[in-house]
Amino acid sequence: MDISGQREFDLLNKIGFVRYGGSNEELKAANLIIDELKTMGIKGELEPFKVTCYDVKEVKFEILEPFYREYTVRGYGLSGSTSAEGLTADFAYVEQAEKIDLMDAKGKIVMVNGNITPAMYENIIKAGAVGFITLSGTAIDKEDETDIEMRTLKETFLKFGKIPGITMRVKDAMEMVKDKASKVRITLKQDEGECDSHNVIADIKGTDSSDETVIFIAHYDSTPFSNGVYDNGGGTVIIMEMLRHYMANPPKRNLRFIWAGSEERGLLGSKYYVEAHEKELEKAVLLINVDMAGPIIGSDRAYITADMSLMHMIQYLSKEVGHPITCVQDVYSSDSTPFADKGVPAVSFARFGAAGSAPGHNRYDLIEHLSSESLQKTSDFICLFCDRIINSKLFPVPREIPQNMIDAVNKYLQKKPQSAK
Repeated sequence: MDISGQREFDLLNKIGFVRYGGSNEELKAANLIIDELKTMGIKGELEPFKVTCYDVKEVKFEILEPFYREYTVRGYGLSGSTSAEGLTADFAYVEQAEKIDLMDAKGKIVMVNGNITPAMYENIIKAGAVGFITLSGTAIDKEDETDIEMRTLKETFLKFGKIPGITMRVKDAMEMVKDKASKVRITLKQDEGECDSHNVIADIKGTDSSDETVIFIAHYDSTPFSNGVYDNGGGTVIIMEMLRHYMANPPKRNLRFIWAGSEERGLLGSKYYVEAHEKELEKAVLLINVDMAGPIIGSDRAYITADMSLMHMIQYLSKEVGHPITCVQDVYSSDSTPFADKGVPAVSFARFGAAGSAPGHNRYDLIEHLSSESLQKTSDFICLFCDRIINSKLFPVPREIPQNMIDAVNKYLQKKPQSAK
């Protein structure tokens, strides 16, 4: 097999820098992908799409009563701005932001445990709170070794309304609750607007006369502070290697390769793609997503949002060739989901790092936690699976999404249930 883990690792080194969706750095990474395609004689297409963007100009958080104290915080992106004097209100710690927690939240700035979900945010808005606080990190974090997460209100939140928010360290939050802070002030100023993110697209024509198309996808953006080599430089380089393989070994079916932008911001690149290319998706018989790969120690997994026969096929192949992989029929929180929502059967391959071995979504997503040997092992199995299914005489996966997966996708995307197609 012509797969090279070392070649993947070398490309991973090139794209290992922070590349948040919509940033100049994300575009730089997209152009590096385009340049890599050129070395194979493939013309990649940059497909721009609009995403919201923001620039926090000022953020300040103060305890006003019964003592004065300031804490270092981050402004919540797209949560709006306060007046120049800031937003002053009574403080309430509302735990999980259930309705019972929020009975006395009207007019207050409220703090929740950890991050905030759409359901929590909806409850907070309906309760009449005027601002919110979320928590980042752990009680034992050292400030010079960790970052307060940069968070953004997504579209699923904004439909309920907009109130200013901040994120602070867990240890600081524990201190202010313990000391019975009662009145606080948030000062937040940010510019909000739109900018471009990009998908990168490349095609290989199949040797068969059929219009059936298999789509490969991997997101290439990262979270703030993260070099994103594990999540998802690993997937980015694996599907590049798949493309190289099929350039040398022409496939029976048409192949489309998509490097998706702004996945970390809510699957924005894949959501844009399925809307912009909905008619073309009628020819798509399978979506193969690769998201997270390369940890030196860890385990391979496959999430099948499709008929159970696909899971059985992967399980059989695993036993045939002796490659351990855990298979489940489920939704994977990645770019496979918008395609499944449009009726395209999907499988997501990933290699999860063993506990503590491959941090993600922070400054410790570093290439020294990964290896070319690990990339090779995962890639070899994915390639073997792809060869079998792409070159099959009759495509073995039903072009349908079973009802249990329709329900799971609807739940993930917060949609109302719908009938099976």
